[in-house]
Amino acid sequence: MYDKTKAKIEQLMNDGIFSGVSFSFITKTSSEDFTWGKAQTTPTVEPLTRSLLFDVASLTKVVCTTTVVLQLLENGVIELDQPFKTYYPAFDDEKITIRHLLTHTSDIQSYIENRDALSKEALKEAYHHVKSGDQLGTKVAYTDTGTILLGFMLENILGKDAVAIFQERVLQPLSMTESRFLPERASDTVPTEIHPVRGLIRGQTHDPKAFVLAEHAGNAGLFTNLTDLKKFVWMYLNEGAYQPSRVLKRETIDSLLVDQTPNKKGHRSLGWDLKEGVDGSTLLFHTGYTGTFILMDIPKKEGFIFLSNRVHPVDQRTEYIEKRDELIQLYLNEK
Repeated sequence: MYDKTKAKIEQLMNDGIFSGVSFSFITKTSSEDFTWGKAQTTPTVEPLTRSLLFDVASLTKVVCTTTVVLQLLENGVIELDQPFKTYYPAFDDEKITIRHLLTHTSDIQSYIENRDALSKEALKEAYHHVKSGDQLGTKVAYTDTGTILLGFMLENILGKDAVAIFQERVLQPLSMTESRFLPERASDTVPTEIHPVRGLIRGQTHDPKAFVLAEHAGNAGLFTNLTDLKKFVWMYLNEGAYQPSRVLKRETIDSLLVDQTPNKKGHRSLGWDLKEGVDGSTLLFHTGYTGTFILMDIPKKEGFIFLSNRVHPVDQRTEYIEKRDELIQLYLNEK
């Protein structure tokens, strides 16, 4: 299955685009899984094993935050086009809606001075005061700020820290028992970048905002592996169910396959990016900064999970993105 795609992944690893990779081609009932290369190259070399947990960065947005927001929408607790401030009164801007945040159309002006040096409490307070711009609802601009704010909203509505909510409403129903937030043992995780201030980042969230926000972060912070992420993908391919649990309604999954931006021209769904297959089909797609992505063809019951440690030991983002996009196009052509 997907011999050209596998060969491309092996080539990219051998070329040093990433030193280790764990990936899976998935159908509704089966999968073909691979784990190759090194988890760490410096200061010592360590092999990548199937059980090690990747910091999947922004995949946290769709696996955790988006899933819980969709559950609240299903249950009528929140409404998509109501002002976000209705559900999170501490937020200043009265124009931004839940839809804007989920589809990255809030045109949010999210610059926070001296951000990485702020305390958890000060950073959270600063996010209360970010404002929408004059392209609210029309411009798609990917930002972490939307899911950070949605995480705060979930805490306000459900009365628990974000990571406790994600554990209870996503990881437990899906039996994602190997996944972690704020892992206790760094040795269970795949290292990321050697940072000029933080040193070798291992067992701590790579994203600086989520690192500070810790248990309150909705944009990043999930550590997981192929074994557990396959359960999440199978839930989607099985129309929201993962026996014996139903995590999302079938209608909710169906609704994600159409453009959910306010003008229906932004190629974004609720939480997810929309990617077009070579046959014109619509696929759900999301990436993580550390070198991860999920791609799903819901009607055909197929998925592709890709987990790499591409930021270790040095972040070479531009080269990686170019090669990643080539890889995805090859997969779509082969598919």
